[in-house]
Amino acid sequence: MKLIKLVASMVFILTACLARAEDVSDDIGKPIPIYTEAELIKLINNNQHLERVQEDKCQLVEDIVARATRISLPSYEFLYGDMLAWGVCVDKDIELGLYYIQSAAHQGLPAALEQLGRYYSRGTLVQQDKERAIPYLREAAAMGNLNATIHLAELLLRDYGSPLDYEDTYRWLYNSVTADQRMHKRISRLRQGLELRMPQNIVARAKMRDVFW
Repeated sequence: MKLIKLVASMVFILTACLARAEDVSDDIGKPIPIYTEAELIKLINNNQHLERVQEDKCQLVEDIVARATRISLPSYEFLYGDMLAWGVCVDKDIELGLYYIQSAAHQGLPAALEQLGRYYSRGTLVQQDKERAIPYLREAAAMGNLNATIHLAELLLRDYGSPLDYEDTYRWLYNSVTADQRMHKRISRLRQGLELRMPQNIVARAKMRDVFW
């Protein structure tokens, strides 16, 4: 009787182990779908794109490379460029990585424009050149990238760029929306700094411009 119970118990355990092994095998063999354009842009805007590629165990590298190098999708060019620049799932190649990030920027991807502006401003992966950062940040800011607008305003208040950019930068800050209270205070300080450098009629025009344009 004891022998029968022991055998039955062993059979139960073996069956459970086999079932678990099949589940794991199914998970391993299940293909990971390639990111949609909207999904990837959201990941990029949240700075989660490299983390996601690593979470997916680098299984989508071939698809990413194909979409970046053959189809030239700007979001995938940016992703591949960042992977190369930081050595994520591919061999590190800063020069080639910056090439693809530049290509994405030339196609008007705001995140790529903002990142290049930030890199030149801070000297990340490139020779520091704050004046060279201005056009990238301005273009990204004009497309609604809040991080670019904030960085641009900070540079202007440190006497980089041109006073001709004050009005547009102020207007972008004035019309920005954020639920982050710390970010809101930061934007307010930057607006106040720009107001001190602008005639009141220009400040008023900047506040009203989107009403009429």
